[in-house]
Amino acid sequence: MYALVEILGKQYKAEAGKEIRVDLVNAELGSQVTYESVLAVVDGDKAKFGAPYVKGASVVATLQSNFKDAKVRVYKFHRRKGYRRTQGHRQQYSILKIDSVNA
Repeated sequence: MYALVEILGKQYKAEAGKEIRVDLVNAELGSQVTYESVLAVVDGDKAKFGAPYVKGASVVATLQSNFKDAKVRVYKFHRRKGYRRTQGHRQQYSILKIDSVNA
């Protein structure tokens, strides 16, 4: 059984026991978070879809860790003008371990 859940504006496939990487979640490490914005629940050949969300469905997850991804370099350049700009960015992510999918 798995669910399609919306977390911070993005959609993820959540299965019990799996880990997913999401954008940074503002919670304490080790705490449980519950998401009720479930778009669909699939159990074998039975599927339930929401409009927009499935009523009574939720996903419970535990916040495992927070980390920064590899640096992305942004380089701007205009030829023959002496214009060069370098900027870096490191996106922050969280690892969520899915505890249960409640339908």
